[in-house]
Amino acid sequence: MDSGEIITGALAVGGRLDKALAEASGLSRERVKALLAEGCVKLGGSPAASPSASVAAGAEFTIAVPAPAAPAAAPQDIALDIVFEDADLIVVDKPAGMVVHPAAGNPDGTLVNALLHHCGDGGLSGIGGVARPGIVHRIDKDTSGLLVIAKSARAHEGLAAQFADHSITRTYRAICGGHPLPPSGRIATLIGRSDRNRKKMAVLEEGTRRGKHAITHYATVERLAHCALIECRLETGRTHQVRVHLASIGHALIGDPVYGRTPAPLRALLKETGFARQALHAATLGFIHPASGERVEFHAPTPADMQELIDETAR
Repeated sequence: MDSGEIITGALAVGGRLDKALAEASGLSRERVKALLAEGCVKLGGSPAASPSASVAAGAEFTIAVPAPAAPAAAPQDIALDIVFEDADLIVVDKPAGMVVHPAAGNPDGTLVNALLHHCGDGGLSGIGGVARPGIVHRIDKDTSGLLVIAKSARAHEGLAAQFADHSITRTYRAICGGHPLPPSGRIATLIGRSDRNRKKMAVLEEGTRRGKHAITHYATVERLAHCALIECRLETGRTHQVRVHLASIGHALIGDPVYGRTPAPLRALLKETGFARQALHAATLGFIHPASGERVEFHAPTPADMQELIDETAR
């Protein structure tokens, strides 16, 4: 859209403002919400800001749509391990060491840079912001595994809603220190910023107004020497959730430089094999496809570095 383009008309339906505007304007609901927040919408000549405001059918509206900002990230020809792709979304198996989107200290070489090159002009949803086009979730730089990226507005809106209501299926393979007892269980806590180190997340006391509820289900897959291969299923998706939860029960991830220490008997092995990251892999990702309405599920095999660690510690 050109700079200064104005969309005017009358609402075809009543109810929530964001929904009514989306139907009348042809814009996605998420785009409408963003424009409301930016003060770009008027209703009956007066500024409108609340997406949930109740409106009547027939009300006149004006939307000033700004020109799209130039991408903050530049396309880069970086190889991608594509698990699935169609017109609406793409699922990739991200390698450990790759940052998802540009940020301070990581201006390029990210998954977003690779996606912009792969998808070409107009191939990614810009709803997530110019620095994070199409990104609806992320995993840490040194965590490997599956990510889904929206290529259309309807996919972005549909996927974001599923992540928000925790209906996405996500399982991780992890190697933790020691052998959890019981071998399987449920961890439910509040997770928020640490009081001691604002760069870290921490388990917070119940009743505090800070933090968000986080639930992780874990199960031991195989007992290894001084460690265990476990599977973690997430009900929620908080920052560093698996890492914080496993550390909270005394079984931090092998190689995690932030939340735990590797058991002494394994330190030489990690140095010998060059394993220098948290042993965490996003192995399964399942959701309702926002275009077809069908349930889809994807799987990524255990990466070579983690498999080597498993093989070397197998009893």
